[in-house]
Amino acid sequence: MNTNSNTYTIIYTTVVCVLVAAILAIVSGSLASKQQANEKAETISQILTAAGFADKSEWEARGNDAIISFYKENICNAYVIDAAGTVKDSLDTASATIYNLSELKKQNYSVTDAASSQDLALPVYMFKDSTYVLPVYGAGLWGPVWGYVALENDLTTIKGAYFDHASETPGLGGKIKDDPSFRAQFSGKVVDFTDVKPFAIVKGGAGDKANGIDAISGATMTSKGLDAAINNWLAAYKPYLVK
Repeated sequence: MNTNSNTYTIIYTTVVCVLVAAILAIVSGSLASKQQANEKAETISQILTAAGFADKSEWEARGNDAIISFYKENICNAYVIDAAGTVKDSLDTASATIYNLSELKKQNYSVTDAASSQDLALPVYMFKDSTYVLPVYGAGLWGPVWGYVALENDLTTIKGAYFDHASETPGLGGKIKDDPSFRAQFSGKVVDFTDVKPFAIVKGGAGDKANGIDAISGATMTSKGLDAAINNWLAAYKPYLVK
């Protein structure tokens, strides 16, 4: 075959593309289980951080197996509730079954769209020390923001929180994850369903509001996005929390 012909070039290019695609597919398939394990351990470490068992950096140092083992040993119950606040299903604690980010994103449509509320299925994680952890999910400035709010046994007082993001600006909106002092403000605050909003991230200072904290300076849109995420999801959990 003439190696300088168009036919040879097309065949050669096609073969190379097919081989590269096949190699990438094989590599992706072989790494899928490890990627899922990493995602699961990362999510659980965020839940455990919000619950106050240890700082996020400590979980990262312990590794996936230790994170999942600790979760299994300390989780009391995990279940899914519907829009009426009724338990509709259980999550297998023996296998550390949790909601991942894609599942939270899916539920966010039901949280924010009243027409889809009948499809609501929100997870609740209850630990042996009577800490309840609830996820939140929403939109920041550049992408999704999410996190976990831990409540004391009274289901009103916030014990702790942890938040993460996809692409918020470092040093500004990224502080929802990177600044421990921001997350520390949540401890001891309350969820107040008698107020206009159950919780408030307030620009310019929360003052003495029992259900409010100070917004991040210079990160107005991220603060508003996280505020909306927390309040939308708390409102969805309200039927369960007030029972």
